[in-house]
Amino acid sequence: MGEMNQSHVEFLLEGFFHLDQYQVCLFLLFLTAYLLTLTGNMLIILIVHYYDQLHSPMYFFITILSILEIWYISTTVPKLLTVMVTNDTRISFQWCFAQLYLFHSLGITECNLLAVMAFDRCMAICNPLRYTTIMSVKMCRRLASVCWCCGFMMACIPITLTARVSFCGPYHLKHYFCDLAPLLRLACIETPLTESVNRFVGGFATLFNLLIVIIMYLSIIAAIIKIKSNTGRSKAFSTCSSHLIVVTLFYSSSCIVYASPKGSRPAVYDKMLALVYAMFTPLFNPIIYSFRNKAVKEAMKNGIQRFQSEMRCIKVQVPKPLTLK
Repeated sequence: MGEMNQSHVEFLLEGFFHLDQYQVCLFLLFLTAYLLTLTGNMLIILIVHYYDQLHSPMYFFITILSILEIWYISTTVPKLLTVMVTNDTRISFQWCFAQLYLFHSLGITECNLLAVMAFDRCMAICNPLRYTTIMSVKMCRRLASVCWCCGFMMACIPITLTARVSFCGPYHLKHYFCDLAPLLRLACIETPLTESVNRFVGGFATLFNLLIVIIMYLSIIAAIIKIKSNTGRSKAFSTCSSHLIVVTLFYSSSCIVYASPKGSRPAVYDKMLALVYAMFTPLFNPIIYSFRNKAVKEAMKNGIQRFQSEMRCIKVQVPKPLTLK
């Protein structure tokens, strides 16, 4: 594009138009996933907020994760749904990079948060007597703040470098949202330094936090092995099984996309993998944490019963209409 002002560029999102015959089904699938994600994560936030027995560090971080997932999925899916309805695939340079920055900021924040949640579980199992002292309210808030600040600061590096690249037409992004790899494929010249820095930042954020998670779980396994009773072992493992499933889902797909060499797979694979960590992981998180957690299920059950009892009271209090004789 040379010296042309890139602020006037409009990119074209490919989306899933190569599956034209399935557009209606895909739209309904993505819309359902989005609405269920919003509902599920908001439900967890409300349950943890209103039930005192869930006011603990573990549920504090689950609440933060739910807030993050709502933002995360809302960064990409509404635009995808709009494109599928209107067939208008255009996205401006400014909106593209705003989406790119938010997506990577929240993605790195989630990596950080999952590592902190592993640390929380490690402290609960390995240091149960000092757990409440170590994981105080102030400490939990500090850890959550560090996760968010580091996520939004680290994302500035690849976004700034990519925004300075000159793009050449046709501005056709082979993705359903603005991401680093599809954008750099449109560069007018080779960008080895930008690609290397982007891969380093993404790989570091992913693999460094994954290393922390692995170390924490090795410590947890060592502590569980020392527990003599089978009941104690089962109870200890159940407290971190949900987190382990979420970690596996998120890191397995994101590592393949951001830590693997360029050109090692077709672009369509990146698009499919992005659905896992950008759309379906936020959907599965509330399901995993609610259906595999007895305390959350009990709180949900009590909430439903309370709602039903209040509805009965309202029905009883409603006066019957007067009938004229």
